[in-house]
Parts: sequence; structure tokens; C-alpha cells
Amino acid sequence: MLRALLEEEPDVAVVDVRLPPSFTDECLQAALEARRRRPGLPVLVLSQYVEQLYANELLAGGEGALGYLLKDRATDTEQFVDAVRRVAAGGTVMDPQVIAKLLARGEARGTVGDLTARERDVLELMAEGRSNAAIASGLHISESAVAKHTASIFARLGIAPSADDNRRVPAVLAYLKR
Repeated sequence: MLRALLEEEPDVAVVDVRLPPSFTDECLQAALEARRRRPGLPVLVLSQYVEQLYANELLAGGEGALGYLLKDRATDTEQFVDAVRRVAAGGTVMDPQVIAKLLARGEARGTVGDLTARERDVLELMAEGRSNAAIASGLHISESAVAKHTASIFARLGIAPSADDNRRVPAVLAYLKR
């Protein structure tokens, strides 16, 4: 599988954590190695259940263009296609159950803990890969309010503006790693 990911240069790799006949994590390990060799390779991982270790490994690189969905979400064709498109475009897609599991590790430490409840709500929806319009709709606030919360999140987390990088990625990673 690793050879295929490196030689074929797919627009996005959709991999299952465990596949027959071995039911080991060889597909995921191949995808992680491919991302190490080809940084930014878009990878969408499918899993039967939340595996914290795998989610942490995916997030460790700090780049976007990755996703982790539970297989039951992949049965919703519209939701699955949306996730594939977002990852292929360089976005991050995390299943809400994956986020909940990562957040269940305990209270936030450091600057993420200083966010207001509303900022955490906004950041959680960012972690799901939602746009400002979708966040605004989900929280029943205006897009300008989302923009203000987002700017405040970046300031509180010390994430400076950059012409080369999307500031949402380090903000989401800080949130998920807390």
C-alpha cells in the first residue's frame, strides 16, 4: 500500500484502520509513512471505533489535509463525499465522536483553558472542519460574531497571522491535544 500511495500520488487516500486478512493497522501505518515522505498528502482514515492513539498520530504532524471518520458516518453518502472533498482540498475533518474522546482526557491546560465557553464552542466546530457560515448557523450567531471569536481564539493561543499557513490548523491541534 505504501508504494501505491507514493507512486500513484492520489488526490486523497481513503484508508481503513484495519483490513483483512491481518486486521492489523498496516494501512494506517502506510498512510502515516506516506505523509512523512510526502508531507501534506491528503488522508482520510476510516475506523470502526475511536482509537485515540491513531487520532493522536494523525494530528502529530501539525498539517491539515487529514480526516478521521467512524465508519457509520461513511454510510451517509453526502457526508462521506463532503469529508473526502474537504480533506482533498487541504482541510481537516474529525468525527465528532473522535473529538469527544480526545477531549475526555481531562480539562484543558495552558492557553486553551483560557478560552471562553463560546470560543470553545467555535473551536470545536472548527475542529469538525466547519466553515464560518456553518459555525454561525450551528451556534445561531452571525458570521461576523464567528469571525470575532476566531480572532480572539488566535490571539489567546498566540497564533500569529501568516501568508503561508491557515491559522485554523494549529488552533484545532492545540484544542485537540489539550
